[in-house]
Amino acid sequence: MITTTTVRRHSRRWARIAGAGAATLAVLVASACSGADSGTTSAAPVTPMANLASGDLSRGADNFYTSDQVTMQPVKFKNQYQMDVTGNLFIPKNLAPGTRAAAMVVGHPMGAVKEQSANLYATKMAEQGFVTLALDLAFWGGSAGEPRNAVAPDLYTETFSSGVDYLRTQDTVDPERIGALGICGSGSFVISAAKIDPRIKAVATISMYDMGAANRNGLNHSVTPQQRQAILAQAAAQRDVEFRGGPTEYTSGTVHELTANSTPTEREFYDFYRTQRGAVTPKGASPDTTTHPTLSSNAKFMNFYPFNDIETISPRPLLFITGENAHSREFSEEAYRLAGDRKELVIVPGAGHVDLYDRTELIPFEKLTSFYTQNLA
Repeated sequence: MITTTTVRRHSRRWARIAGAGAATLAVLVASACSGADSGTTSAAPVTPMANLASGDLSRGADNFYTSDQVTMQPVKFKNQYQMDVTGNLFIPKNLAPGTRAAAMVVGHPMGAVKEQSANLYATKMAEQGFVTLALDLAFWGGSAGEPRNAVAPDLYTETFSSGVDYLRTQDTVDPERIGALGICGSGSFVISAAKIDPRIKAVATISMYDMGAANRNGLNHSVTPQQRQAILAQAAAQRDVEFRGGPTEYTSGTVHELTANSTPTEREFYDFYRTQRGAVTPKGASPDTTTHPTLSSNAKFMNFYPFNDIETISPRPLLFITGENAHSREFSEEAYRLAGDRKELVIVPGAGHVDLYDRTELIPFEKLTSFYTQNLA
């Protein structure tokens, strides 16, 4: 089935690219699904969580949603490289004893952790009868990997397959009915996983970023070849610094304060990641570096091509959900164009990119439920 649908619903250091213009800043926006750093040379003061502004909680924003209809259990297991993966397993309370349910792995936005958006989606889908597993990508949250916040697309992809490994061992899960759901950057990682892991039977993406194209080309192909080379040169120079024992530098991510010159995209991400609406600092981490990838590793996204051979996922179905006003909409539309049979593109009216992280009045959970129910039958 090929359709397009419109849903109707009532002591850290930051990197600056030398000579960067608007186009280069666009790639910094795109290098994490958590916004763009303004290029300051030192970390801005971070207000403790209790004192953060509440953020815009309109249209049902509920990132930290919990449900008395499901049980949540923290889990830890190994990926194929014997690295620890941490997650939260959600099981419907009304699941009859002995039942093996359909299940799915849920991935968080790039630069985020499972407690940001992924837990919400996992909880809501568990309410609909699915067993769900929200995971921290390698190098982020509670999952293993050093240095922290490193970019490693292959290991991000592996996180999804290792989640399938885990679910297939659970007594509550039918091992032949497992899907995956990726939010923002995880949308591209789950596509990468599904291309090589036929155990993933159905894939949905939310506000997807193609993390490769976003870093190579910027939003709307706004980065020139010369600017791309400058980014690569800076990352290479930083490798030399770090190999000699110098300090780690971080790039992109969400600004720590807003100014009169802050862009709409910066404001959109700030309202989620730097307010009580969605701010999370994982155990052992610093608020100064949440959402910020390391500069020297971020260049690895330039070599990441998740949409190459996307048509080979067919005949397994793909569902792409994006907002009408999302700055990332181009990536869902491109994936839809390139995908094979059994694909659907859903445009949510009035929604921006971050709106679909947590605004429960905009997120089309009914569409996700019907998609997985039909395709994990």
